[in-house]
Amino acid sequence: QVQLVESGGGLVQAGGSLRLSCAASDRTVSTYAMGWFRQAPGKEREFVVAISWSGSSTYYSNSVKGRFTISRDNAKNTVYLQMNSLKPEDTAVYYCAARSTYYSDSYYLGESDYGYWGQGTQVTVSS
Repeated sequence: QVQLVESGGGLVQAGGSLRLSCAASDRTVSTYAMGWFRQAPGKEREFVVAISWSGSSTYYSNSVKGRFTISRDNAKNTVYLQMNSLKPEDTAVYYCAARSTYYSDSYYLGESDYGYWGQGTQVTVSS
């Protein structure tokens, strides 16, 4: 059973930056596609960004494109989300997710595509 633990959330002013980390308990996650999702108060969870197991393919939602960057260090079983130029509307609980891909170098956009989820980390952006 893969366990994912997010960290790095917090309170930041608009225009600031945060770097989220998602550490996995299992080395096999280095062959998993990963994604970040977020859920704002009173809203449904939404897709933010995804990355293939190799890191060669990524896909960003329009709302974060150009401001957020996903990366991964498979040697450390960790995925990162660098968030710059943060806006109040970025306030949400951020979740990382993982999915086994059997070495297919694809990314995935849907919640139902992922089988493993972290507990989430709160990001609050003040205006």
